[in-house]
Amino acid sequence: MILQRIIDLITMFIFGLLFACTTEQDPPRPNIILLMGDDHGWEETAYNAHPYLHTPVLDEMAATGLRFENFYSASPVCSPTRGSVITGRHPNRYGTFTPNWSIRPEEISIAQILRDAGYEGGHFGKWHLGPVKEASPTNPGALGFTTWLSHDNFFELNPTLSRDGRPPEQFSGESSGILIDETIHFIENARQKDKPFFAVVWFGSPHEPYSGLKEDLALYQNLPDSLGSRFVSLTSLETGLQVQRPLDSVLQARYAEITAMDRAIGQLRQHLAENGLAQNTLLWYCGDNGIPSSGLNNTPFRGLKGLVYEGGIRVPGIIEWPGGIPITRSTNVNAVTSDIFPTLCELTGLPLPNRPLDGISLMPLIHGDMDERPSPICFWNYETVHELASEPTAYIDPELQIGTTPLVKILDGKHIRSFQNFHHPSISEEDFLGLKAIIDNRYKLVINDQKGDPIRELFDLSKDPAEKKNVIISHPEIAEMLEKQLSGWQQSVLESLTGADYRRPPSKD
Repeated sequence: MILQRIIDLITMFIFGLLFACTTEQDPPRPNIILLMGDDHGWEETAYNAHPYLHTPVLDEMAATGLRFENFYSASPVCSPTRGSVITGRHPNRYGTFTPNWSIRPEEISIAQILRDAGYEGGHFGKWHLGPVKEASPTNPGALGFTTWLSHDNFFELNPTLSRDGRPPEQFSGESSGILIDETIHFIENARQKDKPFFAVVWFGSPHEPYSGLKEDLALYQNLPDSLGSRFVSLTSLETGLQVQRPLDSVLQARYAEITAMDRAIGQLRQHLAENGLAQNTLLWYCGDNGIPSSGLNNTPFRGLKGLVYEGGIRVPGIIEWPGGIPITRSTNVNAVTSDIFPTLCELTGLPLPNRPLDGISLMPLIHGDMDERPSPICFWNYETVHELASEPTAYIDPELQIGTTPLVKILDGKHIRSFQNFHHPSISEEDFLGLKAIIDNRYKLVINDQKGDPIRELFDLSKDPAEKKNVIISHPEIAEMLEKQLSGWQQSVLESLTGADYRRPPSKD
């Protein structure tokens, strides 16, 4: 395992040197900024016809760049989706099954690949792939970022963040604005070094318990009175425990957070434009999963955060890159967060690592040469109860898995989050269980075998994006084909989970 990791690092370093040796005739390498909202569902933008939200910046990006109608998070919850962005792989391959399950140190990250190619890399905001403290083997620095101002989990106004793994410090102000200020400072430092930059900004908004500035709250003070009669459960800002609140006041604060995040993105775009950086900077925005129960209203989809129905996994997706996407367009091609890694590798001319990936490069789509996705997208909520039942061996020293950055919500009596990951040396039949789905260019198969007898549902998403009509009786052959593909994919994922990819011999190419 250690030898393979050394070989991987040497290979990336050699390719980095080769890539860095460009001639004066070579075009400049594009700058890259990845932005992600926390629990930001597909319908929560004005450009997707939300009845109340003000998102002028995202609207403008959607109107000037490449707008995805069918963009998916790799998981219906946050930590796994973030792992998919960093690795291009489904998170079940390395045991990041659900929130507060860490990534594994042997994973090859997009930040490492771009760093070795000469990029300056910075992470800002929610990390949630392990503790951000200096000692953690899965902090942003260990995964390839040059610098970071990050949180183990989520945060609100006046966030407490850790800079480069040092003890956390509190910052005053609206959190999205703080992250963008830090990102702009990072960009300027990279420019002074004459290096291209790779920035990952993972906002804390609009994750509950929700808090907003007065001017943003005022935009949503006249929500329909009917919302006041509905109560939802969420975290109390005062006690950190669960409370019941009327939906109108909850949505007022949630929408205020989205508007503040939108405004902060606008400040970043303005800086890029004013400094001549916009033309050659790829700006990619998406959500990490669907809307939670505390913020659910006016959705056209079935399901919510935590489920593999459309409401749990379809999220906003926009790429703005004036130099590479000069003609505005929208696309119905299915895309997923796992695609970010291979897309950026092809964009920068860098090789993919020699291990299974679940994403594909979207560069043909960006260039207008892709009408359909060449392979399906698979989703899988792994049954962690089976993982924990056999007293597994910890993958990382538990002391190194203890977080340091506090948050409002109390879990296990603490305001901090600890992480876990376990060795999985062999595969059993029960490992295949869990809520799962597979989506091709038209159909979606959902299988729920969590409680014994599997429940199978087949939806024609081209006609029924709300997943109201199960058509499996009329199309059994399609369901059978998709289930076979899904099962084969699960086998590959479980082989990765055993650590087989870390023992994989280097490519001969």
